[in-house]
Amino acid sequence: MVTDQPTVNQNYRKSLVTVATEPVRDALEVPEGSQVVSHLNPPASYDLADHPAPTGREEVWRFTPLKRLRGILDGEASDASLTWTTSLPEGVTVSTITAQEARDLGELGPNERPAALAVANAGGAVLIDVPAELVGDEPLVIDLSGTSADDLVWGHLVFRVGHHAEVTIVVTHTGSARYCATTSYLVGEGAQVDVVSLQDWDDDAVHLGRDAIRVGRDARVKHTSISFGGDLVRMHANVSYAGPGGESELLGLYFADEGQHLEHRLFVDHDAPRTQSNVLYKGALQGKGAHTVWIGNVLIRKVAEGIETYEENRNLVLTDGCQADSVPNLEIETGEIEGAGHASATARFDDQQLFYLRSRGVTEQEARRLVLHGFFHDLIRKVGVPSLEERLTATVEEELSKNVFRADHVVPVDQPTVAAEAGA
Repeated sequence: MVTDQPTVNQNYRKSLVTVATEPVRDALEVPEGSQVVSHLNPPASYDLADHPAPTGREEVWRFTPLKRLRGILDGEASDASLTWTTSLPEGVTVSTITAQEARDLGELGPNERPAALAVANAGGAVLIDVPAELVGDEPLVIDLSGTSADDLVWGHLVFRVGHHAEVTIVVTHTGSARYCATTSYLVGEGAQVDVVSLQDWDDDAVHLGRDAIRVGRDARVKHTSISFGGDLVRMHANVSYAGPGGESELLGLYFADEGQHLEHRLFVDHDAPRTQSNVLYKGALQGKGAHTVWIGNVLIRKVAEGIETYEENRNLVLTDGCQADSVPNLEIETGEIEGAGHASATARFDDQQLFYLRSRGVTEQEARRLVLHGFFHDLIRKVGVPSLEERLTATVEEELSKNVFRADHVVPVDQPTVAAEAGA
């Protein structure tokens, strides 16, 4: 959806459903039983030659303003680092391993140039080990902070969660830097893991991040990606299943201001039978040049019988001059599934909601506030960390004060919302 005029309210959605037949498999010379290649996710490879520098014409890069990456994709060496502050439950250990050792642990290989550059240039990986059967009463927190937007920092983190462990992992990013990182979550059988990744950078920061999650047999993972700060943030969440019975829930919350580019991409690879995934991302935009991108892709492979998946993206445009692109995709190899669907919608304030509140004595400013908080509340309360939920609520209030709570702000006249849903 692109809207440059205050009276325009459109929803842009493009979806693709691909059924890979045996003739197609033969034409591609892919051996029987091999994994097919998703059109939005190149094959994993640690070789940089397999991930050439993008030109901007590629499907996976066409929404990203490459000039604003400020040389990250050139892959120059750097010894700059972020400041670490950690809070670890008893029994959790932190150590340094080589890139090869991280690979041997079974992390998902890089399927894009930023992740491959991070592995190549980070000089090893930081391994955070959560022992089997640990039940964490307090969250595992890692605060990463940068000091200068001129610093180029490469990151490679690996979280290994033992079987039947229960833990909440919070990774926050603040300050300024040009940060490019890949983070792996290796979740053991029967484990229950909640992950929160918060991008709350200063206005001049650039962040390219990939969170790669391998869900163990009968394990459950909830991953929440939250982006408020930064000049340009591009996050990529990948999910794969190590066995049947795995469940993943991918949540996202973002709020783009004037000139900000916030991009969230995800790839759920149903490569095991009887697995589940649920995706819900919500975002708001305000100010001239605010741009958000959400690309959702779910691949259901031939072996993934009995799976269930659904992905949804909702965007709320608060002022004129914003652009929200939302592209859900389904790629399906087998019809033996429980269900698969997606939905995408973009709209302005709902006039009926505002009228209802105003007719009951609520001021216009307070009515806008209630509508916005209602839009985000169901996601914020799912974070599961009370202190972080309070922080997010306060951040939403701060963002609203920049435009929506201004005395001279006029709510655009709403038009009928165009929403699209598809199911299989």
